[in-house]
Amino acid sequence: MLTLVLASASPRRRELLAQIGVTFSVAPVDIDETPLADESARDYVLRLAQEKALAGFQCTEGLPVLGSDTTVTVDGQILGKPLDRADATSMLQRLSGRTHQVMTAIALATVNGVYARVVTTQVTFRVLSMEECERYWDTEEPCDKAGGYGIQGLGAVFVTNIQGSYTGVVGLPLCETAELLTRAGLQVWQK
Repeated sequence: MLTLVLASASPRRRELLAQIGVTFSVAPVDIDETPLADESARDYVLRLAQEKALAGFQCTEGLPVLGSDTTVTVDGQILGKPLDRADATSMLQRLSGRTHQVMTAIALATVNGVYARVVTTQVTFRVLSMEECERYWDTEEPCDKAGGYGIQGLGAVFVTNIQGSYTGVVGLPLCETAELLTRAGLQVWQK
């Protein structure tokens, strides 16, 4: 029995949601992801997750829709997906030897309203050489990832410490997602 719709094309989010036994279909939505003027990173990811969930909900027949968005911030600046090699290496150099924040928002649109949460994780990188950043770009792993790296892949070798949700950094904080689904009356672990 189908429990919900995931409004995301991310294979990582699909894998994570399946990991907690939720039955779902996938229906990616296309929304404008441009930050608003003076919008904080927290407000930005929350808005995008809610817009994705609501856009997906309009296309379903009453099934709950889960939307999610992840961003990386350093010095209060949002680091989205890199535009090209120069952008990716610049991002990685900004993260080098420092702690940054990864924020993932989840939103569940239902017939009873929208439930939402933002999860923030502190991630610390070791010092990276420019050569490492360029070689990492050549792997193509950072191309579609906020902040230009994937903690679940090769980018893990950059990370010296995390405080918070590992799965939130990957793109879907599982503990908080399960809590949100339960709060909305949905079951997890439905095998």
